[in-house]
Amino acid sequence: MVHQSGYLALDLGAESGRAMLGTVDGKLLRLSEVHRFSNGPVRLADGLHWDVLRLWTEIKAGLALALRQMGTELAGIGLDTWGVDFALLDRDGGLISNPYHYRDNRTDGMLEQAFQRVPREEIFAQTGIQFMQINSLYQLFSMVRSRSRALEMAETFLTVPDLFNYWLTGRKACEFTIATTTQCYDPSRGDWARSLLDRMGIPTRMFPPLVPPGTVLGTLSRPVAIELGVDELPVVAPGCHDTASAVAAVPAEGAGFAYISSGTWSLVGTELPAPVINDSSLAFDFTNEGGVDGTYRLLKNVMGLWLVQECRRAWAREGSDLSYDEMTHLAAKASPLRSLIDPDCREFLKPGDMPARIIAFCRRTNQSVPESKGQVVRCVLESLALKYRWVLERLEDITGHRLESIHIVGGGTRNRLLNQFTADATGRQVVTGPVEATAAGNVIVQAMALGRIGSLEEGRRIVRNSFPVATYEPGDRTPWQEAYGRFVLLMDGG
Repeated sequence: MVHQSGYLALDLGAESGRAMLGTVDGKLLRLSEVHRFSNGPVRLADGLHWDVLRLWTEIKAGLALALRQMGTELAGIGLDTWGVDFALLDRDGGLISNPYHYRDNRTDGMLEQAFQRVPREEIFAQTGIQFMQINSLYQLFSMVRSRSRALEMAETFLTVPDLFNYWLTGRKACEFTIATTTQCYDPSRGDWARSLLDRMGIPTRMFPPLVPPGTVLGTLSRPVAIELGVDELPVVAPGCHDTASAVAAVPAEGAGFAYISSGTWSLVGTELPAPVINDSSLAFDFTNEGGVDGTYRLLKNVMGLWLVQECRRAWAREGSDLSYDEMTHLAAKASPLRSLIDPDCREFLKPGDMPARIIAFCRRTNQSVPESKGQVVRCVLESLALKYRWVLERLEDITGHRLESIHIVGGGTRNRLLNQFTADATGRQVVTGPVEATAAGNVIVQAMALGRIGSLEEGRRIVRNSFPVATYEPGDRTPWQEAYGRFVLLMDGG
């Protein structure tokens, strides 16, 4: 009988979190959900925050349920979250305040202010990261500009997953993949971008040591172990950035594939052995984020299904509480390629009345205005597919290689209409699955760290054997070609 080891993947996204129990028997990986909970911003008088104390309670609840189910067969714990957000600790290790949410307006105008202090080209040369006002660098710079007392008090900077790992183990460290999302890391030096941080007025004293993905951070701290009634249990830093874990579980063979980690954000990219920091990647505003097993992910953030999520919330406030499946069904019946948006326009970044913003964009750009919920959702899905094509073409320009197929992983794979639109818009075969790629990649890296899986290649082979995939082939591309021409013009002047 083959021994099965159990691993708990704690995967926190911007809309929900889950505790997934993974078992690996050498050939197959099986996942089961033991706990799921909501997540989202909390608005206070000083801005938009994350409720990390409630999330901490949910993490411990998930761990308790996993222990009840697996007992001593639980071999490890790994945690991943979204990128860029962080906590500041005082000299006693106490949380100074609830971490801000990346959609808070304190970073409005910070890119332009930062470039007055350090030119855009120099920031990119040191970090290789795309310019988004949500990045930790500009969140921190906004605190410098406002002379924040919290920044003066801060002894330690920890990204959100590093904060939870500190609470789990008592160890203060930043895992590599999540550190790269901050735009505070210098890949050429393999360390924090200390000269850049100095020039921005950001105190470098608070940045802790970096550790690679697959590091065993330690065991559960004594207070947590006593609370949960468990002996020593290893805590592993997987790819602590959820996209790093998701890409680790892409069921591809070999190199040269494109991926889309599809959820609230769509991360569109390819996996490479080293960052690409040159004039082309700067011109196209691409990013080089750390991956597992010594890789880098050359990619671009696309606004993703956030647009659909915000439409759903806006309509629910009006009394029309549609499910995502119902919204997609309405979109499928709407007229094709009638109106388009650039999903990454700044007006779509913040929470609010997204349908009204989409309508306003179409009116401002002299297009047919969406007149129904189905037309609004179809506009979003078609625009996302066209943006994926734009990113894919730029990836090929930068790398000099054609990317023959696209692997879509994550919760967005459930949207079969968007999957087909992606195949039609790009003219590429699209392979979707697994849905729970982040949890699968988290478990794979834990098993590698604890010596149960020998390599990332072996882990991906296990994923291929374990989860079903769906394949989408391109249909008639003629209408999409015409729409792409309109879409590029919108990007240039929308």
